[in-house]
Amino acid sequence: MDWKLEVVVVPVSDLERSKAFYRDMVGFTLDHDYQATDAIRIVQLTPPGSACSIVMGLGIPMGEPGSLKGVQLVVDDVQAARAELVDRGVAVSEVVRLGEGDGGTFVFFDDPDGNTWAVQEYRGS
Repeated sequence: MDWKLEVVVVPVSDLERSKAFYRDMVGFTLDHDYQATDAIRIVQLTPPGSACSIVMGLGIPMGEPGSLKGVQLVVDDVQAARAELVDRGVAVSEVVRLGEGDGGTFVFFDDPDGNTWAVQEYRGS
């Protein structure tokens, strides 16, 4: 049986600000912005090339804003990914190398609520 991770719920305090951050600054694609009722709205965005999306909204269970920690994105070139984030205005860490070999190079950033993200360079074999 395949177990596929499809969606990660991101708890946010300001839906419009967060939608703009992930779409305009981080570069995720806006897939859906659906207002089901006055009390329920679902916003789904997907990182380029990813099979997994993020969801945030109103009227859905999602935890405290800023409580999501350590979600990891994987890229082929962390230097290029960092440069893209910086160009888009994201406050992102310098490149951090953890040990030798492939898979140990990262940058880190937070969304406006303090949800934390890691971007890992991994080129595979």
